[in-house]
Amino acid sequence: MRVAGASFMAVILLLIAFSVVTGREFHLEGDEVIGTINHYVVREGDSLIELARSFGLGFNEITDANPGVDPFVPKTGSTLRLPLSWILPAVHRAEGIVINLAEMRLYCFPSGAPGVVVTFPIGIGDEGRETPVGSYTVTAKQKSPSWIVPMSIRRERPDLPARVPPGPDNPLGSHVLRLSGGSILIHGTNKPWGVGRKASHGCIRLYPEDISELFRLTPKGMRVVIMREPVKIGLKGTRVFIEVHGGEEVDYGKEALRLVMIRGLLPRIDPAKFFRALREKSGMPEDISL
Repeated sequence: MRVAGASFMAVILLLIAFSVVTGREFHLEGDEVIGTINHYVVREGDSLIELARSFGLGFNEITDANPGVDPFVPKTGSTLRLPLSWILPAVHRAEGIVINLAEMRLYCFPSGAPGVVVTFPIGIGDEGRETPVGSYTVTAKQKSPSWIVPMSIRRERPDLPARVPPGPDNPLGSHVLRLSGGSILIHGTNKPWGVGRKASHGCIRLYPEDISELFRLTPKGMRVVIMREPVKIGLKGTRVFIEVHGGEEVDYGKEALRLVMIRGLLPRIDPAKFFRALREKSGMPEDISL
């Protein structure tokens, strides 16, 4: 019985630890930085693609946090950083969905749950098919959707039928949120390795396990803001943090300095830490306080 009891407790502790690592719901208490950076020791057979999904990250997040690591065959026994911490986007957060294309991440502030944010990694539009920024509303919700293949895609892929029924071959996955404007969808995917990548024709993709949760949290009529914010500044207690995402056509130094100046934080910044964060573009909140 002692062995069984010890085994039972070990399982419970493992489940608790796992829930902490993969938890994506946060209760806000005044800080603008949520979550914590964790670590993981690579086991034989691991890949960053699978680990990203296991820990609720996009492919971009885990590779940016671990530069130089082979994403397909990481070295067994090496330690990875898990960037399970984020600075909240600088927009109104009363309720609604905020999507930051620069970091490929969605933030949901549920209706009727003040002080709560739930966040998910996403895939977005590829180059030449960029997901448009703007303010939208959720106009319709649908489970087990059929995919009516747009003519633009059928011209590229004449082998595709005009309609793909629900099922494992449907690229919309199990749930769809339709946005005002008519051309943008938030949906699941049958290609989860595309989350954290620029791989869609403009729509926003979530992991299969995430889209069902977002679907539950999102009422028809909810506001959706799609933005591109490659530099974020946030406070955690008295400390100042910066989060920088590469790959954008922006003057990073100028943008970061503008955000710091607007908030009157310049006297609290360590210049060496500030410029190192801009240079590294780790995609994680970096403490740049004096």
